[in-house]
Amino acid sequence: MNLDETHDPALQSWVESANVANADFPIQNLPFCLYRHGDAPPRIGVGIGDRIFDAAKYSSLTELIALQRDVLTQLRLRLSRALRADHPNPPRHLLHSIAECKLLAPEIGDFTDFYASIYHATNVGSMFRPDNPLLPNYKYVPIGYHGRASSIVLSGAAIHRPSGQLQDGSGPPAFAPSRQIDYECELGFFVGAGNPQGRPIPISEAEDHIFGVCLLNDWSARDIQRWESQPLGPFLSKSFATTISPWIVTLDALEPFRVPRFHRAEDAQPLDYLDSDRDRTEGGIGLTLEVWLSTEKMRTGKVQAVRLSRAKFAEMYWTLAQMLTHHASNGCNLRSGDLLASGTVSGPEKDARGCLLELTWRGTEPITLPTGETRTFLENGDEVILRGYAEREGARRIGLGECRGTIVV
Repeated sequence: MNLDETHDPALQSWVESANVANADFPIQNLPFCLYRHGDAPPRIGVGIGDRIFDAAKYSSLTELIALQRDVLTQLRLRLSRALRADHPNPPRHLLHSIAECKLLAPEIGDFTDFYASIYHATNVGSMFRPDNPLLPNYKYVPIGYHGRASSIVLSGAAIHRPSGQLQDGSGPPAFAPSRQIDYECELGFFVGAGNPQGRPIPISEAEDHIFGVCLLNDWSARDIQRWESQPLGPFLSKSFATTISPWIVTLDALEPFRVPRFHRAEDAQPLDYLDSDRDRTEGGIGLTLEVWLSTEKMRTGKVQAVRLSRAKFAEMYWTLAQMLTHHASNGCNLRSGDLLASGTVSGPEKDARGCLLELTWRGTEPITLPTGETRTFLENGDEVILRGYAEREGARRIGLGECRGTIVV
């Protein structure tokens, strides 16, 4: 592991809220964001406790993301030293309350969504192909598709129920509002330094091209998706909205939580271009992702949101490095600020299924909520909240913040 003084679990900050147990943004984290304070132009900030520390040197988040990995590592070190409790002259004038700032979405070029959970792929395949749930290419190819960057929104934005062609039974389709809106709990990751067109990125260099990660909810209209997906895959059932969290947690911050790449004895070995010693021994990340649901009735009755699932990102079949390397393996030019996503993060247990399609088994096993309401898919007024964090003994817990979205008409 590439650990340095910034990872010391004993470090404390002069920002007191960063020292609270289980804070998402202790000094060991330092996630980046784009924000506006008052009427000032957008600025780049760093999350620390319940505050934003202004990273005033850089004029745009795109400029920052494009920096080489070693430059970013040094920047993180300088920020850590500026925020430590023993700083002789704390730069308090660069600090703002998160509650008083407006968090903004970064500029995103292209968006690609993968299908990296073998548990999710097997579950979904079992619903539609019971005799052949996992297609033969899955254990060789990191499956993905190109999404729509223009409809990516920041946490908190309302999600409008889409309309599309719905087909029941064997009759002709009708154009109507989707009745099967679903969430997908995913991890997004931003491309840092890009690559020239025609020049692949070897897996040994892949993580030098990844800036950091965020929470991502790739909303789905399952009834539209079912009808439109043959033969080219999802289209309008996915492109209506994707929600991301405002905080980008760097790979450097996640170094203490690296774990061996997921692999089972019965699984195929990856092809050489998708394999390396580093990825084999430390390609996984010990992140936990949770999905919480709050209905309109729950909020009216002051009933707390209920957790629907909790999954381990370390159980994903493909690593971030493998996904990025495969994406660029044909010479595709990835650009700074491009967003890639893992696909639904699911595990082997039922309470680790990262979408309602799996959790309710295509609507046949409804969920009962504390108010007595039931859900197979999302209703208007339902708010979905994604949370993520990394923790292990001997390291300070760090969080990814929250990713929220509410379904409206």
